[in-house]
Amino acid sequence: MKVLAVGDPHEDATHPAYRAWMRWLHNKYKCNKTVIIGDVVDHHNISFHERDPDCPGPSEEYKRTRKKVRLWHKDFPKAWVTIGNHDERVVRLAKSVNITTPYLGDYNKVWDTPTWKWVNDVKIDDVYYFHGTGCSGIHPAYNATKAMLMSTVMGHCHSASGIKWACNPDKRIFAMDTGCGIDVKAPQFNYSRYYKKRPVLSAGVILDGTPQHFIMPCGVGERWHRSRFERKRG
Repeated sequence: MKVLAVGDPHEDATHPAYRAWMRWLHNKYKCNKTVIIGDVVDHHNISFHERDPDCPGPSEEYKRTRKKVRLWHKDFPKAWVTIGNHDERVVRLAKSVNITTPYLGDYNKVWDTPTWKWVNDVKIDDVYYFHGTGCSGIHPAYNATKAMLMSTVMGHCHSASGIKWACNPDKRIFAMDTGCGIDVKAPQFNYSRYYKKRPVLSAGVILDGTPQHFIMPCGVGERWHRSRFERKRG
């Protein structure tokens, strides 16, 4: 398999060039499977943390986000999505007031993604893909790889990005932190404006179980800089 591993998009707060860059990677490496590593949506208005008043209200956020998710679905109609903690915010909030799962719509109906497969995890070519909820540290995916005893691809930790390897005389396994696709200038991320550690915009391609990791060239003057895409947002 040729798998595109998409970092956390966090719609409607995705970098304006990230989806286009994902299409480019997908086509360049002729990927035949796509895994969006979770947090497809941000769900800022139902966060358990402080909400930013500059963000749109709940109804407007849903409309904008659904529109953007539909664009992802159009570009990657057969994607697998490993459900992230932000994707689950509705479920977590409902359970906090004793609303059980049968009362809630499934992800495909809520986001109009009829051909996506929303799962907790998926194994492809003996590589374990999951969002990474609960994982942390300097090398979160490597910690998960040591726990799983198999190659692992995860997102969740926005400033973690890259590949680490572990080998023994009989086999080698890898750990990939995908990075993310977020737009730090979006009001949803105003809380991080004083942080010194920044998110890494990146993604991965796994070719028959062997990983490659890519940093998005999005600096001033580079191909995927925001100035080339902001007018095309949506």
